[in-house]
Amino acid sequence: MSKLISGIMSYILPPSNDVFYSLFEEGTTFCRKSAELFKEIVENGIKEEHIAQARQYKHASGKNFKKTLEVLDTSFVTPIDREDIQNISALLNKITKKITKSCINIKIYRLEEVTENLKKQAQTLIAATVELEQIFANFKKPTISDMTAKNLKMKEIETMGDEILIAATEALFSGKYDALNVIKLRDIHKDLENALDSCYSVSDAVVSVVLKLS
Repeated sequence: MSKLISGIMSYILPPSNDVFYSLFEEGTTFCRKSAELFKEIVENGIKEEHIAQARQYKHASGKNFKKTLEVLDTSFVTPIDREDIQNISALLNKITKKITKSCINIKIYRLEEVTENLKKQAQTLIAATVELEQIFANFKKPTISDMTAKNLKMKEIETMGDEILIAATEALFSGKYDALNVIKLRDIHKDLENALDSCYSVSDAVVSVVLKLS
């Protein structure tokens, strides 16, 4: 009987140790580490250990997302809306997946020339993922003014990324690159831009949660 009561109470009561917040923070760490890995690759060249590391980050991020869903499924009471938990966790996983895919594709595509625009995108992703870590470090006890300010900063970073993508696209169709390299580079640029857009989407989702809780 005591085990039954304990099981019922664990379902009704919110998860202990703020597990969802911890899982979010862990997810942002994978985002930042994958961005750092991509920057290392475009600046110093790709190695086999980079591919292994990219796959490890992708696997760990997917495992984090799966664990979040499992905890969510067994929790009757949650600190924020269930839909918000699932959405935020899915977006964090998407960011890591898009960046690690770009790391791996540099190897698969046998990309011999890394452009300055790719390096600029790498720097922008670092800025965005570091900002994400700061956002989630304060998510448990947020203030509207602080989260709104961070969201505006993330928007500035995302806008910078848009400008880099426009410049990259213009360069790709300038005639400087052959058709095959245009396809390769455009594909990588697109995945990185999707990752950057998702960083802003996460930031926006956090602001929405904070406003609902205020």
